[in-house]
This record gives sequence, C-alpha cells and structure tokens, in this order.
Amino acid sequence: MGAARAQAPSASAGPLPSRSEWLLRGGHVLTMDGSLGDLPVGDVHVREGTIVAVGPKLDAPGAQVVDCRERIVLPGFVDTHWHLWCTALRMVIRADDPQAGYFPTTIRVGPHFTPQDSYIGVRLGVSEGLLSGITTVHDWSHNTVTPEHADAELQALRDLGIRARFSYGASQAHPNTRPMNLQDLARVQKQWASSDGMLGVGACLRTPGVAASRGSIPVDLFRSEFDAIRKLDLPMTIHCGPKGLVELMGNNQLLGPDMLLVHPQGMNPTELKMVGDHRAPWSIAPVIEMSYSAVRNGIIQYEELSRMGVPLGLSIDASAATNADFFNVMRALMWSDWQRHGAPQRLKPRRLVELATLEGARLLGLGDKVGSLTPGKRADIVTVRTDALNMAPVGDPYYAIVFNGQPSNVDTVWVDGRVLVQGGRHTALDPAKTMREAAESARAVNERATRR
Repeated sequence: MGAARAQAPSASAGPLPSRSEWLLRGGHVLTMDGSLGDLPVGDVHVREGTIVAVGPKLDAPGAQVVDCRERIVLPGFVDTHWHLWCTALRMVIRADDPQAGYFPTTIRVGPHFTPQDSYIGVRLGVSEGLLSGITTVHDWSHNTVTPEHADAELQALRDLGIRARFSYGASQAHPNTRPMNLQDLARVQKQWASSDGMLGVGACLRTPGVAASRGSIPVDLFRSEFDAIRKLDLPMTIHCGPKGLVELMGNNQLLGPDMLLVHPQGMNPTELKMVGDHRAPWSIAPVIEMSYSAVRNGIIQYEELSRMGVPLGLSIDASAATNADFFNVMRALMWSDWQRHGAPQRLKPRRLVELATLEGARLLGLGDKVGSLTPGKRADIVTVRTDALNMAPVGDPYYAIVFNGQPSNVDTVWVDGRVLVQGGRHTALDPAKTMREAAESARAVNERATRR
C-alpha cells in the first residue's frame, strides 16, 4: 500500500477526525428500523463508531452533545453504483453529444488516465457525495488501466474515510477478446479488503454478447471471468442496457444474488420472470436513466421488480454526467413512477428514503453494519437541517427530504463515527485544492488524448 500511496497526488485531505462519544440530542430521528420506528424528538448515542442507544432523553455522561433540534437525523445514504474515476471529466463532457458526450469522451480519454488522475476523480466525486449525505459508495471502476490505478482509487477511498466497495473492472481500452486482470483482482482482494466493513472488493464485468464487438465480449469469455470471480467469492456487477441481455444471462445460468444488475429498463416478461426467479438484485440510477438512456433502453421497471420482492438500491451512476445529489436521485425515481402510472404518491417518500439507506446497505451486503440507526450498528449518520427556506416548515420528514431536500440542507455527516462534514463543510478536506487539482487533471488528460 505504501507504493500505491506514492502514486497518488498530494492529498487535499488531512488526517481523519478521531472517533469519539456523541449524543445527538432532540432531533426528529428516522431509524429505518421497523422495531424502533421514528422518534419525533429523540436522541442517538454513539461511542467509538458504534450506535449504543436510540431513544428519548438518553443519559450519556461525558458524551459530546450535538443539538439536533430543527434537524432530521437518519442513516447515511448508500450509493450502489458510481463511476468515480471519471468525475473530473465533467469539465469536457457535453451531455449526450455524439462527439463530446459521456460515452465517446470516456472511451477516448480513459486510456490516457494516470493513477493520479484516477485518485483525483475518486476524491472529487466522494467529496461532493459526502456533502449530499452519502456515507457508502460502490466505486464501479470500469477503467482499471493498471494495478496502480486500482491502488490509487482504493487509496482515495481510504484517505477520505468513506465506506466503500471497489469493483475492479477492465479499462476502457481493454481488448474485448482478452480476459480482465483476474490475477490482480485476487491481489487487490487480499491486500485491500477489510474485515471492519469499511472497504470491500468486487468486480464489474463487461457485457456478454454473441460475438466480440465494442461494448460486449464473447459469452465464453464472460463465463470464464464469471467462474473465476465466483471462486474468489467476490460479488459481481454488470450494466444491463442492451436488449435481450438479461435473457442471455438467464439462459446461460449467469444470474444470481451475487450478480448486481444495473439499469432495470426494457426487460420483456420472460426476462422479468428470470430476474424474479433468481432474485437478481438491481441498482437503479434514475437521474441518468431518465435523461440519458430512456430513449435507448425504455422505462425504469421499478414497480415490476418491487412487486417481485427483488432487492433494490439507488445510485448516482456517473457524476461526470450529472452531480452527486442523492435527494435528486430519490425524486427522479418518484417522478418516473408517477409518470408511468399517473397516480401521484404511488411510490411513497418513506419507501424512497428506505431505498436510499437500508435497502442500499443490504444490496451491498452491509445491512448488518449500516443502513439503520440500530444499536450495535456502525455510526453512519446524517443530520438534515429543517430551518432552511427550502425546507421549512416541515410536517412529514420523509416528504420534506424527498420533495424539498438539497445537499445544502445536510449539516453533519458521520462515517463510522468520524465527523467528516460539520456545518455543511468538510472537516478534513480542502475543497479549493480538490477542485483545482481536478481541473488540472481533466485538462491534462484531455490534452494527452487529443494529441494521439
């Protein structure tokens, strides 16, 4: 790890704050725990990163008291699919433009990334995400150019103190006839995966097809990678945009609870039945799915999957093409559902907050550690201000979060008991330096790609 750290640029993050003992006093507590329910006026006691107790008028001598009046207190948001490496490319990406859009730009520029560029991209994305109340990320790295690139992304995640899964993938320029670097994936698993739940490792796979072409690999190559990764006992994930892909995977016994599918759009009845039969989990990225891929791939099939009891979570997807606003992610899924059915409030705000917290944690295998304010779980906690003009006056806190919430309302963010955001500001990060280095990185990598 020392060599990997040397590859990273001078960090904009200082030492992480130490864990302490906290008493969050008097907030409107949304525990997302069915046995505890919600407390209109409640306290949360945290000691050394663990939630000790939740209830009214708790006694915690010696704890640092945080006044949470006019605050909603809830678990941190869990992102389940996010291409962090390319965040700084928002400088050159132009929506879905044929030449300067997300896909042509990442394909053109990705091979010219250095490990430092990857570190900077991850740092920029996570920095923005923390201010939106995101405490867990799924770093979907489909530009792992070299082992050093993997180490740089992992080091950025560790430096920032975020809870994360890193899914190792092939680079943008990797030949579709060659397997991904499975040997290095095993190395990363051994070297980086932590038993404390802070950093997990998985794999993101390329799309299988009947023949090798841009964006797809032969089914037999996919099968060889699939089998090798299963032997490592690592979770897998794949994009599911192409028509007929889910049926192809189902017919080849490639679906299962360890394969996280992304973008639930355009499935036919046969495919939906396959998903239900295998309880294949899905990550929904509604902002991107409504704006970028609805024309190509169809409607978001949330209701069909929800009816079957399929595990679901929410995601940013690519903050190079949008931004890391998890409030907007919840709203976008709500709008999509309402647009389909013409029945406002069919998808309730409480369910959206559940998808953003507990269900996302379960999707990443972290439901026993985070996702609810349950005593014994780790302290990934967010407080949201209700005394702001865009929020006040608040009646139902779930409605306030989903209809009115913005990242600017996020006041304090704890990740594993460390205060990473306080008063809406980073505690261990220099945002100006982070943005300056991101601009320099994007400009330089784009120039290198243009010269080729």
